[in-house]
Amino acid sequence: MKLDLNQDGILNKLVSIRRDIHANPEFGFQETRTAGRVAAFLTACGIPVTTGVGGTGVVGTLKRGTSNRSIILRADMDALKIQETPAHTRAHGSLNPGYMHACGHDGHTTMLLGAAQVLAAQGGFDGTVQFVFQPAEEWGKGMLAMLEDGLLERFPASEAYGLHNVPGLAIGKFETRAGAFRSAEDNFTINIRGKSVHSARPQQGRDALVAAAAVITALQTIISRVITPGEQAVVSCTDIKVPGIRNVICGEAEISGDCRSFSPQVSALIERELRTVAENVSRAHGCEALVEYTREFVPTVNHPELAMEVGRVLTGVFGVDAVDANARPQSGSEDFGQLLLKIPGCFVNIGNGATESLHNSAYDFNDEAIPFGVEFFATVARARLPLTSR
Repeated sequence: MKLDLNQDGILNKLVSIRRDIHANPEFGFQETRTAGRVAAFLTACGIPVTTGVGGTGVVGTLKRGTSNRSIILRADMDALKIQETPAHTRAHGSLNPGYMHACGHDGHTTMLLGAAQVLAAQGGFDGTVQFVFQPAEEWGKGMLAMLEDGLLERFPASEAYGLHNVPGLAIGKFETRAGAFRSAEDNFTINIRGKSVHSARPQQGRDALVAAAAVITALQTIISRVITPGEQAVVSCTDIKVPGIRNVICGEAEISGDCRSFSPQVSALIERELRTVAENVSRAHGCEALVEYTREFVPTVNHPELAMEVGRVLTGVFGVDAVDANARPQSGSEDFGQLLLKIPGCFVNIGNGATESLHNSAYDFNDEAIPFGVEFFATVARARLPLTSR
């Protein structure tokens, strides 16, 4: 590493900010306190700030030199509706019951704030850096909201860069790849309608629960028998709801779940087959199936040349053993993909060490990762906006 964040107590200040954000989690489009903290920090660094972008989003604009080139560095701010089980054991545990930073967005925000402070104080680039702090990433609406609010028209940029922490990946390690890196997420709900009767006379009804069980089992054949081997895809039934009266044959059932894929073609194939299976299996049980299928996240697709460039730059700073520039695609979704539909860029994973898994009620972002995230953002900005030779 080249940055020394221990100088002037910067690292201690960033850790304090991260823990303060962790203690005060806010759900998507409700991040008013977090956005205020971000705006105040950027302002103190001398960076012009625009608030309320896409609802609660914040953009800081830092210009140096004379170049017209501009890039986006992005972090997410929102928390999840999860009760933090060990909150009482942490001095910075969640003070907002039922909500917690279980995905590390508190850390992402802090790392980008650190990079903003470093770049504002030290420069070392020629052009404009747009520091984008977005709301509502967890449910895939925040980046869309910012784009619809004129993000790229109001804060022009030709490239975009972002990151996400990964528990189990060692501190100081990075992963990325050219092409599809994070999956799409599609959601589905299947409502099965049968006929309820007394459980002593099942022949007089149509059992929606038995039909739902058959549908759930049959849906697993989509991946094993319909999707081309070699394509990465997932179909998961994650919930089933029924009236649940002990002596009544079930007359209705609702199955919900999600699907993951890395291309629009595979997503369309999954939807077609899911509808076919649900409708026909239900019909075989004398029931009717109504399917609702929505697309919540698009795939996050890295620009091939920029992914190679980021891999090269990171290797130069952190060493060849710290960077996997051809990592496997990840089945987790990320709404940074919406931004990459508009402009090219690159998304990376950053090691979070031996923490609990994401979306776990015991998870906490590892503060040891902060300096590496700060240096990632600052290094990429300087590499993509190089100083002109005199």
